[in-house]
Amino acid sequence: MPKDVLRVVVADDHPAMRAGVTALLAAEPTIDVVGEAADGREAADLVERHAPDVVLLDLRMPVLDGVAATSRIVEGPTTSRVLILTTYDTDADIERAVEAGAVGYLLKDTTREQLIDAVRSAARGETVLSPRVAQHLVARMRRPAPTTLTPREVDVLNAVADGLSNAEIGKRLVIAEATVKTHLLRIFAKLDVADRTRAVVIALEQGLLTRP
Repeated sequence: MPKDVLRVVVADDHPAMRAGVTALLAAEPTIDVVGEAADGREAADLVERHAPDVVLLDLRMPVLDGVAATSRIVEGPTTSRVLILTTYDTDADIERAVEAGAVGYLLKDTTREQLIDAVRSAARGETVLSPRVAQHLVARMRRPAPTTLTPREVDVLNAVADGLSNAEIGKRLVIAEATVKTHLLRIFAKLDVADRTRAVVIALEQGLLTRP
């Protein structure tokens, strides 16, 4: 077999889908499908046996799902690259697959040309993402991180909500009044507010502060 032919394992628990993907790849002279699997464990076993360049894994499969199979393959003795091919595009699914070690995440509406290009890219270790998956990841990165307050900042804000002055808060929490002011400044910055009352209101709205 020529050295430039990529060896691929295809894993999908739906026989028709698996046969279709295999046929698409087999029609490409530079790709050789060396094994087919109906579940994640079978896929991992085939990878250990054949050491393919790329493994195309469905995400939802019996015995071992795509994420568990990915972890086993990545941690195994081969250098095979894992490419997820699925219908699921939720943030949680994408994140789990990438964290497990998959180099790519494609959706099953991918064209033949895109699939073949993705297999070649995956074999080189390049990241491959369907446009919709890439949009999910970009949107997730742009999403602002949730605001968090330290336990001490919550204590200070609770005291503010009780109507205490800085000096009174210091006495309640056994800290210096200057320390109270420092905590308040940090709280204002985190909540993007300019006064104590607004800080309490925003913290309550965001669930950072609970009141009886």
